Amino acid sequence: MGSATSNLAWLLVAIPAASAALLLVAGRRSDRWGHWLGVLASVAAFVVGAVILVQMFAMPAAERVMDVHLFTWIPAGDLSVDAGLRVDPLSMTFVMLVTFVGSLIHIYSVAYMEHDAGRRRFFAYLNLFVAAMLLLVLADSYALLFVGWEGVGLASYLLIGFWNHHLDYAVAAKKAFVMNRVGDAGLILAMAVMFTAFGAVDFATVLGGAGDANETVLTATGLLLLLAACGKSAQFPLQAWLGDAMAGPTPVSALIHAATMVTAGVYLMVRSGPLLSGSPTALLVVAIVGAVTLLFGAIVGSAKDDIKKVLAASTMSQIGYMMLAAGLGPVGYAFAIFHLVTHGFFKAGMFLGAGSVMHGMDDSVNMRGFGALSKFMKVTWLTFMMGWLAILGVPPFSGFWSKDAIIETAFAGEGWQAWVFGIAALLGAGITAFYMSRLFFMTFHGKARWSEKGAGTGDGPGTPVRHPHESPALMTVPMIVLAIGSVALGGLLAWGDVFVHWLEPVVGHPEHHEPVLPVRVIQVLVVGLVILGAVIAWLRYGARPVPAHAPEGTALTRAARNDLYQDAVNEGVFMRPSQYLTRALVFSDVAVVDGVVRGIARSTAGLGTAVRRVQTGYVRSYAALMLGGVVLALVVVLASRV
Repeated sequence: MGSATSNLAWLLVAIPAASAALLLVAGRRSDRWGHWLGVLASVAAFVVGAVILVQMFAMPAAERVMDVHLFTWIPAGDLSVDAGLRVDPLSMTFVMLVTFVGSLIHIYSVAYMEHDAGRRRFFAYLNLFVAAMLLLVLADSYALLFVGWEGVGLASYLLIGFWNHHLDYAVAAKKAFVMNRVGDAGLILAMAVMFTAFGAVDFATVLGGAGDANETVLTATGLLLLLAACGKSAQFPLQAWLGDAMAGPTPVSALIHAATMVTAGVYLMVRSGPLLSGSPTALLVVAIVGAVTLLFGAIVGSAKDDIKKVLAASTMSQIGYMMLAAGLGPVGYAFAIFHLVTHGFFKAGMFLGAGSVMHGMDDSVNMRGFGALSKFMKVTWLTFMMGWLAILGVPPFSGFWSKDAIIETAFAGEGWQAWVFGIAALLGAGITAFYMSRLFFMTFHGKARWSEKGAGTGDGPGTPVRHPHESPALMTVPMIVLAIGSVALGGLLAWGDVFVHWLEPVVGHPEHHEPVLPVRVIQVLVVGLVILGAVIAWLRYGARPVPAHAPEGTALTRAARNDLYQDAVNEGVFMRPSQYLTRALVFSDVAVVDGVVRGIARSTAGLGTAVRRVQTGYVRSYAALMLGGVVLALVVVLASRV
C-alpha cells in the first residue's frame, strides 16, 4: 500500500506544473481552452490527493509517514541533498486543502475573469501557484521546501501584479516580493545553522536529531525560521504587504489567504515542531508574535472601508491565532492546523463572496457605497453569512470548534503566559466579532447607499449609481460548497478528536493541561464577547445610517486606517536609513575608490605629457641630451673616486 502511495505522490506537483508550463508556452493559441485546462489540472491533483488519502486511512497510524526518494539533487561535498517527498498526515492535510479549495477558486475564476484578455495567462499563474505550494508542503527537506517557498513568492508577485498596467498594482506586487525576500533570508540562514549543527538539511536528520541538539542552536534555528514565517504569513513585523496585495484579482486574494501563501508560515512552524519544542525561548517568541499580530490585524480591520482590505486584516489576525497556537508547543500544533483548515473554507468563501459583490457593484470595494444587498444577491448573502458566523465562532459553525480550542489552550499555559495569551486570544475574538459584523451589516443590510436611477455618478460626491445582481452559477456554486464547509467541517473534524488523532504521527500526543479558568467559563466569555461585538456593530452600522464618508474618528481609528503606521515605521526605520547608507556608499565609491583610480590615471597621463615634451624630433636635441647624459655619468664616476 505504501509503495502505491509513493508512486502517485509526484503527480501532485507534476500535473499543475505541467499545465502551467503548457499554458505559458502555448501562448494565445490556447486562449479558448486554456482556462479549462487549468481547472482540469487542479481537479486532477485533488483526485490524486484523494486517492492517496484513502490509501493512508487504510494504513496503521505508525506507517503513515513515508519518504519518497525521487533523485539525487545536490551532491556538493559534505552537503548531499536528495529531491524527495514526505507523505504524511500533515502534508496530506495541506494537499487536500490546497487542491480542493484551489479547484473551487479555479472554477470561480472561469466566470470572474471571463472578459479579461489575459485569462489563459492568469490560469497558468494559478496552476504555478498550486504546484509551488504542493511542492512546499510535500518536500522532505528544507532545501526542496525552499524551492516551493520561492515558487509561491514568484507566483504571488505575478498574480498580485497581474493588472500591472495600474502603477499601484505593480507597486503592491513589488512590495510583497521585497518583504518576502526579507523573510526568505531567515530560511536561508536557518538552513546554514542546520548544516553546521546536523550536517544536513533533510527533515529526517534535522528533526530526528533535534532532541540531542544544543538549546542555543535550536533557539537560533527557531527564531530564523520564525523570521521566514513572518514574511510569508504576514506576521508582525513583516505584515505590511498583505493589505496592498488586494490589488490582484479577487480569486488571487482567496487563494493567497485561504489555501496557499500565508498558510506556509504556519506549516513551517508546525513541521519544525521538534526544533521549536527544544527551545522555550523560541516558542515564547512565536507565541508573542502570534498574539501581537492577532490583535494588530483585528484593530486594523475595524477601521477599513475597503471590503477586501477588511478581509485581509482578518486573515492577518486569524493567522496570528494559528501562530499563537504553534507557540504554545506540542499541545497547540494540531489546533493551529485545525484552525488553518477551517479558516481555509470560510475565508475563501468570504473572499469569493466579496468578489461576487464587486461583480454586482461595478468593481467597487467601498462598503460605504453598499448596503441592502441581501435583497438583490441572495446566494452571495447567505453563503457570506455562513462564513461570517464561522469566523465569529458561533456554535456549531466551524470556527467555534477550531478557534475556541486555541483560546482554551492559551489559557492552559504556564504561569503568566496563560493569562496574557489567553486574554489576548479572548479580546481578539471580541474584536473579530465587531469588525466582521461591521463588514456584514455595511454590505448586506441597512439602507442602500447607492441608486439604480442615476441620482449621482461614480464614487465621488452624491449617490453612486449601481445595478446589483447575483453572480452566475460558476461563481455561486463554489461559494455554496465553501459555505457548507464553513457550517459543518469544524464539527466533523472535532468529533471524537478525529483531526487531532490524525496528526499524531507528526505532532505526537502531548499531555493537555487544565486551563486557569474552567472550560465552560471560557466558552461563556467567548460567546459573550462575540455577541457583544456583533451587537455593537449592528447598533452602529445596521440600525443607524452609515455616513457616505468616514468621519475623522479617534486617534486610534485614524491609526488603524493607516495600518497603525506600519508603513511609516518601515520607511523611517528601514527604508530611509537604507537610502542614506546607499547614498553614502555611492559617495564613498565615487569620491574615494573612483577618486584613487582617476588620480592614478591623471598622474600617468601627466607623466606621459611631460615625457612627450622631451620627444621633439630634432637630432641636435637628442645629441645634446646624450652629451648631457655622458657628462653627468662622468661627474658621478669621478665624484665617487674622490
